[in-house]
Amino acid sequence: MTDFLLAAAGLILLTVAVGLARILRGPENVDRTMAAQLLGTGGIATLLLVAAATGVRGAEDVALGLALLAAFASVAFVNSAAPRQDDDP
Repeated sequence: MTDFLLAAAGLILLTVAVGLARILRGPENVDRTMAAQLLGTGGIATLLLVAAATGVRGAEDVALGLALLAAFASVAFVNSAAPRQDDDP
């Protein structure tokens, strides 16, 4: 089972590497943001799979921190990309 979990973690890391290439050459900011979300999700999944395979304790806390950072990054992007509405006529 350990080999399967580590192989799954490696496959997820491969998809994260493809996402990193998309961040570097994405034509739009939205493409880059979606790839950054993939990096966050892939990092969390890889961390949890490796922790389950090796029996490391405390990885859940680190994964939760990564999930919060990914969520805040997407909220920051949406706030910066949204058009400004002036209340003054």
